[in-house]
Amino acid sequence: MSTVTLIPITVNGEAHEVASGLALPDLLQHLDLDPANPGIAVAVNGAVVRRAEWPEQRLGGGDEVEVITATQGG
Repeated sequence: MSTVTLIPITVNGEAHEVASGLALPDLLQHLDLDPANPGIAVAVNGAVVRRAEWPEQRLGGGDEVEVITATQGG
């Protein structure tokens, strides 16, 4: 029987608990965001993560994530 270990992270200043080792695309889906949307940028602990590196970027306890979404407007 496998158990999922939850870790605390902060996303845009709000506390969340997610599975240990969660990849960025999975986090975005957890946040109801489409990781394929080209208007999304992500930083982890103050460093921007290139989109090509999202699948390899695993989250650890205490990570601070900033998710920026571009919106159309004028």
